[in-house]
Amino acid sequence: MRVVTLLPGATEIVAALGGAGSLVAISHECDFPASVQHLPRVTSTPLDPSLPGAAIDAEVRRLRDAGRAVIAIEAGMLRRLAPDLIITQDLCEVCAVAEGAVHGLAAALDPPPRVLALTGRTVEGVLADIRAVAHALDLDSEGDELTAGLRSRLTRLRRGAPAVPPRVLCVEWLEPLYLAGHWVPDLVAAAGGVDVGAVPGAHSAVSSWEAAAALRPDLIVVMLCGFWVARARAELDALRDAAAGRLLASAPVWVLDGNAYTSRPGPRIVDGAERLQAAMRGEERTGRSRWLPAR
Repeated sequence: MRVVTLLPGATEIVAALGGAGSLVAISHECDFPASVQHLPRVTSTPLDPSLPGAAIDAEVRRLRDAGRAVIAIEAGMLRRLAPDLIITQDLCEVCAVAEGAVHGLAAALDPPPRVLALTGRTVEGVLADIRAVAHALDLDSEGDELTAGLRSRLTRLRRGAPAVPPRVLCVEWLEPLYLAGHWVPDLVAAAGGVDVGAVPGAHSAVSSWEAAAALRPDLIVVMLCGFWVARARAELDALRDAAAGRLLASAPVWVLDGNAYTSRPGPRIVDGAERLQAAMRGEERTGRSRWLPAR
């Protein structure tokens, strides 16, 4: 089987199932695992990822208003690759090619490949997506084993939950302020906390620093979508909003590698839950997660 994945989470799922040998192309954002980095990239974006977060948000809005795709697929390359299966998603047009565009391109190929769209918005939904990918690759046993292992790790986490669940605020973007939704509240619950900014399955939502402060968090976790720890810290250092400063000084702040552990619907979200529990315990994991000094 020849497989093309159009988002990092799908690439990670295929690799975790032992199916990396079936991959013939991945997205421009796929950076894990190292074993698939030699594959051609079948997507592209006009966005400059080195821009500040506020500028990236403004550019995304400009592209949408102009009717342009935030992420595009290289149709000619896709035709040459002649995949049997294309894995995409219907969650976020900033994260992968829009599902409708993928179906249109696939229908034009001869023979048309199967298109599998990942739809998970909760931890259970992500686990169901893993099983769906496993079934499409004829790796059902591997899918059962992988999801059972992930469930076991989550069960162990729940046993080690804090006696008093901390109120956790999960920040997915700084300018404008977005509070993380989707599977993140499930990860917080598995780690032993209460997500005060969102409910499981809800879309990440724009908020204000004043509204976030009114939620009275005991812990603030900064998990910027697509950004690693050093980049997230740089974004925080550049933040000049007075209300943001007051909130960030009101509770412990922990910076998590959102790019690896919370933004991608794949196996590593369980790693994210483990790091969230470490934050609740006040433990630092240098390089992947880090405390910030009080402002």
